[in-house]
Amino acid sequence: MQTDPIDQYVAADSRYSGGMEYRRCGRSGIMLPAVSLGFWHNFGEDKSFESSRAVTHFAFDHGITHFDLANNYGPPYGAAEITMGKLMDRDFRPYRDELFISTKAGYDMWPGPYGDHGSRKYLLSSLDQSLKRMHLEYVDLFYSHRYDPDTPLEETLQALVDMVRAGKALYVGISRWPEEATVTAMKYLSDRDVPLLIYQGRLNIFDRHPEKSGILGTVRRGGAGFIGFSPLAQGLLTGRYLHGIPADSRMAREKFLKSSFLTEELLGQIRGLDVLARERGQSLAQTALSWLLSREGVTSVIVGASSTGQLEDNLKCLANTSFTTEELERIDAIAGRHPLPAQLITP
Repeated sequence: MQTDPIDQYVAADSRYSGGMEYRRCGRSGIMLPAVSLGFWHNFGEDKSFESSRAVTHFAFDHGITHFDLANNYGPPYGAAEITMGKLMDRDFRPYRDELFISTKAGYDMWPGPYGDHGSRKYLLSSLDQSLKRMHLEYVDLFYSHRYDPDTPLEETLQALVDMVRAGKALYVGISRWPEEATVTAMKYLSDRDVPLLIYQGRLNIFDRHPEKSGILGTVRRGGAGFIGFSPLAQGLLTGRYLHGIPADSRMAREKFLKSSFLTEELLGQIRGLDVLARERGQSLAQTALSWLLSREGVTSVIVGASSTGQLEDNLKCLANTSFTTEELERIDAIAGRHPLPAQLITP
């Protein structure tokens, strides 16, 4: 791709001195930024390329070296990876060795019996497609995005081993696998000298499944890192719903969040957490991110951002990631007061 020299991106010299924290990922040699940028939303065809450029430039300029993608992020499927390919060609090629780029496969991607789940054919074909879309020779991290009980674990795991041995991925991870299968995966991969780098799971103040199920402790003891997604519970742990449902919100569009979820009980919980956040000198979103980063075993948290302003606000969580015992007890009491709808907490 030809670029205008006047518009050529040059990364900020201060990108590693601006306050980003880097955390060791398990027992590996990899350090990940405490805050990673997710491409699930805001990088598909429904967003302008210039907005994607602005957010990724801001992220990298402020020390975010990890970009998290998947084969079916969009819309449509594959669009986020295509955007990443354009960004590589236009802006980030000179900085490739400073970036940690991850992608995944496990959910439906193309029609027919080979475009879903955990077969060797699907995973290896998907990785090849992802590399073409992103204009990369390899990814730093490839995840099995989904536990597939109908495919032998050995088949899925050997595919992960072979993509590393082929030089198409440097590390492998798993996402949202149950604990027993996770233990099997860690042993299988370690025995073949391709240790599990990281586990990706949904973790936030309202949804603590990785802690309650034992996953967080299991991966920590096994030497793997943990990275949390949906830290703001699809926007519930922000200030957007403190006074009802904004017309431009996901809940108003019934996208991922139904308006019926916002009961008076849930609204009371959100407002209670907001009061605590303001007492800490933070926004609700900042406190929610700080809380996740305070959990033992958490390496990084994935945030999405539709604007540089939103990302800038989220990064302020790094100024205070410690909590008093009293604050943690208040958060537990507020979050546990009323159960959330199953659709919001089922992993």
